[in-house]
Amino acid sequence: MKQIKFWTLTIFAISLLLVSCGETVDESQVLVEYLESADSPIDVTKLNKLIKATELQTEILTGNPYIIDIRGDEYNTLGHIDGAVQVAATDVLSHLDALENASSYSKIVVVCYTGQTSAYFVSLANMAGHNVWSLLWGMSAWNDATAGPWNNNIKNTYATQLEITTNPKGEEGALPVIETGYETAEDILAARIAEVNAAGFSPATITADVVWANPENYYIVNYWPLNQYEMGHITGAIQYTPGVDILTTSYLKTLPTDKPIVVYCYTGTGSAFLSAYLRVLNYDSRSLMFGINGMARDWAADNQLTNWNEGHIAGNDLVTE
Repeated sequence: MKQIKFWTLTIFAISLLLVSCGETVDESQVLVEYLESADSPIDVTKLNKLIKATELQTEILTGNPYIIDIRGDEYNTLGHIDGAVQVAATDVLSHLDALENASSYSKIVVVCYTGQTSAYFVSLANMAGHNVWSLLWGMSAWNDATAGPWNNNIKNTYATQLEITTNPKGEEGALPVIETGYETAEDILAARIAEVNAAGFSPATITADVVWANPENYYIVNYWPLNQYEMGHITGAIQYTPGVDILTTSYLKTLPTDKPIVVYCYTGTGSAFLSAYLRVLNYDSRSLMFGINGMARDWAADNQLTNWNEGHIAGNDLVTE
């Protein structure tokens, strides 16, 4: 009896030690439960926070938006929105943290060349607790002079290679392992956001040419409604309904943890929002640049899917000072 009591006490003591060291905390589960809860800084089903160029112009005329421009040299050479502050993409979070009286602005908007990079960092910023928006189509939609990044990247290379086969989702598995060393959801989230932010946008991107060269190397997520997926999609792509299918109560755990995930949408914007979220959860997610517009733009237009065209260019003023 004494021996049994001794070992029972020993096991109990070891258990207490492990708990105190955080060894038994399933960080992935803690994090995703928090992000899907009512206490989350974001609504996982509505990650996209977008504002059109015409809407931002109205904000400028009637409100007092704070605009962050994360472009490089073109900020001055081609021009920027009057009052926009130039900030490096990976510095957006620290800039927002230091921003005084953020709630006094009618909107805080991040702009880039095409709306894809800004979407990625806006997604991270909103997970960090800020209330930030991304300019749809980026500065390409602001003025003809800044429209080049979209005008020069619409392609039709793979329009005839889209398939209509329905591909099944993967088997449900475990969440990716997260090891920040923290125990609370807030601390785990902050650590993951910091790591993803520091890596920049590049590791979270992929081009159509790379994907089409070897589609079997990726778990390809078609982030469209089912009826649009059935009209045509990348070879091997699997349909996930935007917002709905990325919850643990639906199909989040069907995403693989041992294979790169490629997410594509219409413009590369929704996929950037989602890829930022998935990378915080430690999935190896890549956003397909320019979406369907970067591989079958005319097909998208013919099927009434969101597509880049000159009608999106607002013709607003630029400042070159």
